[in-house]
Amino acid sequence: MRVLFDTNIILDVLLGREPFVHASADLMSCVERGEISGYLCASTVTTLFYLASKTVGKDQAHTHLAMLLRVFDVAAVNRTVIESALASQFGDFEDAVLYCAAAHAGLDAIVTRNPRDFKLAKIPVYQPNELLVTLGT
Repeated sequence: MRVLFDTNIILDVLLGREPFVHASADLMSCVERGEISGYLCASTVTTLFYLASKTVGKDQAHTHLAMLLRVFDVAAVNRTVIESALASQFGDFEDAVLYCAAAHAGLDAIVTRNPRDFKLAKIPVYQPNELLVTLGT
């Protein structure tokens, strides 16, 4: 299964946000073990670097992102994705970009803590615990 991880899932792990960190970390472990293929939206990567550099400095932010990129693939954000997001009926542009990046990459699902933000999605959208159950872990 090829799954796009919403920014909030990665932030839950990086920031140790309770009570969400456990399920999100379990899913990231599934990616590390090769049980699922994890993807980050290209815009997520830039957001993560920006937030991490403000918190831990640019050098550590670079290190953290390099570690993530050893495990995750990246779903492109190009003109087609942006135009699709603009044409979508999503209420939030960032969510629209994330969804359109996943759709254009042919991914199987999105994992997020905010599935209601993706109610127009035509691919399955899971909360972390739901995806863990689906995976049988």
